[in-house]
Amino acid sequence: MSTVYLGLGTNLGDKTFQLRTAVSEIEKRIGRVMTLSAFYTTSPWGFSSKNTFLNAVCVVQTTLSPHEVLSITQNIEINLGRKNKSFTHNYSDRLIDIDILFYDQLILDEANLQIPHPLLSEREFVLKPLVEIAPDFIHPVSHENIRTLWQRINKGLPSK
Repeated sequence: MSTVYLGLGTNLGDKTFQLRTAVSEIEKRIGRVMTLSAFYTTSPWGFSSKNTFLNAVCVVQTTLSPHEVLSITQNIEINLGRKNKSFTHNYSDRLIDIDILFYDQLILDEANLQIPHPLLSEREFVLKPLVEIAPDFIHPVSHENIRTLWQRINKGLPSK
């Protein structure tokens, strides 16, 4: 059994409904949701929009491989109305976004899948819910806990 940390976000439609539906689908198709953070309202990151985001992080126990988790999360996104996924950092409004943040302590760097998520230590909207539910989790690349990463971003310091 593996532990997967998933970041969730939406800034279109009924945001609470979108997140709750995504979590429900994750539980049905990926594994037991062990922990779910509060839902946080955040500003867009990486692009301008009049729409604020609602973000959360969930921790899931799964028997699936990282690639199976990726395939299912992408399918959930499509089923919930997501049209385009940004692979080139050209971000836009979205009905739902599900990112694999961590998969146990796995480090994976492939063209279509990077674990841990390469930008998570720069994103307050990911670190805030993560520090709520897993402050002592150790990032497998930086070897720092989530609390330290959160404190660094709150002080405006660059990530390592």
